[in-house]
Amino acid sequence: MMKKSIFNLLMLLLLAVNLKAQNLPLRKEVLGIINKANSYWQTNNKAEVRSFWDNAAYHTGNMEVVALTKNETYRKYSEDWAVYNQWMGAKSTDKTQWKYKYGETDEHVLFGDWQICFQTYIDLYHLKPEAYKIARAKEVMEYEMSTTQNDYWWWADGLYMVMPVMTKLYKTTGNHQYLDKLYEYFTYANSIMYDSESKLYYRDAKYVYPKHKSTNGKKDFWARGDGWVFAGLAKVLKDLPKNDKHRKEYIAKYKGMAEAILKSQQEEGYWTRSMLDANHAPGRETSGTAFFTYGLLWGINNGYLNKKTYFPAALKAWNYLTQNALQESGKVGYVQPIGEKAIPGQIVDANSTANFGVGAFLLANCEMYRFLKN
Repeated sequence: MMKKSIFNLLMLLLLAVNLKAQNLPLRKEVLGIINKANSYWQTNNKAEVRSFWDNAAYHTGNMEVVALTKNETYRKYSEDWAVYNQWMGAKSTDKTQWKYKYGETDEHVLFGDWQICFQTYIDLYHLKPEAYKIARAKEVMEYEMSTTQNDYWWWADGLYMVMPVMTKLYKTTGNHQYLDKLYEYFTYANSIMYDSESKLYYRDAKYVYPKHKSTNGKKDFWARGDGWVFAGLAKVLKDLPKNDKHRKEYIAKYKGMAEAILKSQQEEGYWTRSMLDANHAPGRETSGTAFFTYGLLWGINNGYLNKKTYFPAALKAWNYLTQNALQESGKVGYVQPIGEKAIPGQIVDANSTANFGVGAFLLANCEMYRFLKN
């Protein structure tokens, strides 16, 4: 027994040395990074804010940390937010007034920026199942699916906001209509935003080449926009049934994006705001980079992406996130402010932070922790 214990200890020591030799972090270091960034955010920002997309995107990252750590303080922060918002997005009860084009009013119930909150409500429901937590999510999405429209996802961000809501609700309810409508709405989104040559997504129809070009005449793919889609596809594949008839198409889009993402990474590890024109809006950017890092590591961890091919890029991106983006205080910097495109001349620096950027940073680090655990 003593010999076996000594042998096991030696193996652990050799593993630790090997990890360091590859410049890999230890799990406890990644956990420390997660706690540093998340504690900073929650200490400096109250939970009682509206359920619009930017706050909700943070909570998708926080709930990933909760799933990983079972941290009750973090869980309560998301529940306090949900309770403050009455487990709702936009709050109108008059279905005849519900809208889905851009809008921040309570009538924009069908607009995806007000639906991403449902992801967190569903996650909280599974921790302690109580029907009221997902009642509004089901009401809204069931109404949406009863309409004849299929053009609900007309901007790239919407694919992260709502696609995972559909797969989460399918897993929760068993209602197959969620998968049918997921594919129908996704097909529409592809028809107006997907570039089959580049295997990337324009932010929306306004930015399709050659109608729109970068300052140097190139196709202009906004990194955060493609980050939303890439991370959204990872989340869909996580919950999609293995026998779903459209699974191969989701995988093809995901893998195609991974190839394109790999090609456009900068030497320091980040992606510039305009992916294929680094000079359009040069310099560090964290939100797109973090979503890409999450998506790449998730794919490696779940057998969709080849480790030898993709891990070096994921590690380089993770090093940027933790050594450059993360400040000593715990602030996550270099996050491009709210917007919809790469803007030449816009200042993005170490003090540029935002809720959605922190959420993406947490997602990436949770996947790095899982990689090291495998």
